[in-house]
Amino acid sequence: MFEIRDAILADQPDALAGLPVPESYRAVLVRKDEQDMFAGLPTKDKDPRKSLHVEEVPTPELGPGEAIVAVMASSVNYNTVWTSIFEPVSTFGFLERYGRLHDLARRHDLPYHVVGSDLAGVVLRVGPGVHKWKAGDEVVAHCLSVELEDPAGHDDTMLDPQQRIWGFETNFGGLAELALVKSNQLMPKPAHLTWEEAAAPGLVNSTAYRQLVSHNGAAMKQGDVVLIWGASGGLGSYATQMALNGGAIPVCVVSSSEKADIVRKMGAELVIDRSAEQYTFWKDEHTQDPREWQRLGKRIRELTGGDDPDIVFEHPGRETFGASVYVAKKGGTIVTCASTSGYLHQYDNRYLWMNLKRVIGSHFANYKEAWEANRLIDRGLVHPTLSKVYPMEQVGQAACDVKNNAHQGKVGVLTLAPEEGLGVTDSEKRARHLSAINRFRGV
Repeated sequence: MFEIRDAILADQPDALAGLPVPESYRAVLVRKDEQDMFAGLPTKDKDPRKSLHVEEVPTPELGPGEAIVAVMASSVNYNTVWTSIFEPVSTFGFLERYGRLHDLARRHDLPYHVVGSDLAGVVLRVGPGVHKWKAGDEVVAHCLSVELEDPAGHDDTMLDPQQRIWGFETNFGGLAELALVKSNQLMPKPAHLTWEEAAAPGLVNSTAYRQLVSHNGAAMKQGDVVLIWGASGGLGSYATQMALNGGAIPVCVVSSSEKADIVRKMGAELVIDRSAEQYTFWKDEHTQDPREWQRLGKRIRELTGGDDPDIVFEHPGRETFGASVYVAKKGGTIVTCASTSGYLHQYDNRYLWMNLKRVIGSHFANYKEAWEANRLIDRGLVHPTLSKVYPMEQVGQAACDVKNNAHQGKVGVLTLAPEEGLGVTDSEKRARHLSAINRFRGV
């Protein structure tokens, strides 16, 4: 593994094809025999630092249409938090079901689950049938794993019945020194970014693109008023940039003055600090407060000059969904994913049905959408929102930060890269965008 890392650091891509793939590698994982370790505990007391382990694991067999990638850096998404606390279900059920699909899928059904749905690294080997990629290619990976043997997947791969999220519903994820991916997960690494910067956008950037921009999502257009919950977070920070790039008018909801400053630095002018303005959408665990929905709607109209949101970019879920349905304009769209505050949404259907509003469910992105989202990063139109980077040994703390919302933007993890700041091959482009690239650092 050290030889592989040294060849990458020395920019010797041709040497990689001649180096043997190690028989084992270090990876961040959860263990099947610990999946009940948090049974009976409330979610707030479930600690990823207790369940995420860094261990040596065997390198999986390389199959047709696949690639093994030397991972220089990765990042933490909320699906890693869900995996680590075994909520809403243990991911070992996903691996068991996938393992029953066919002989090659059986590799994934193991007593451990290597997690992580982002990576930036270098291709080491490709399997039979892979022609676009070769050893030595610098890549990032998106997290859609799809079998593509069903006709439904050939219209939109996200509709394939065998669509899965790599590193969450499959094994051999990106929080590791090596990763196993399908070749149609690979995309070119933006040359002006470091390894850790390039690893940060993948899942959330692609998710935001489909949810907000794609015709499969809200199909945002110029002039749309877009209410963005958690606008400085992993998803929201990319949605904010896309709204600004696309000529829309983002109304950014954040939870502190520091987060308000961040979205203003991105160019957003209309900001609601929900903590300072003390919005409380639930009177108690079972009862929402429609007066708070009305107060939020009035505040949005004050900021926009009288306009309600054409689009609500919704991902907190239970806590905010009732308000989201209420404040969307007549004929407007609520586009939803994730539900990090809870999956059981409650809303008053009168405001949806009588005002002809639409709720659209959105989940990750297909290859085309992920490629377009990565292209925006490569062209310097959208920038990474990386705030902090941890070594792999401290990934439990990184996941804890994300779980407790004690972070901004994205939290990165170094895997093979020995330090931050490596991997840039286009310094001129980097210099043009450096202040935007570093906007979230140290916050």
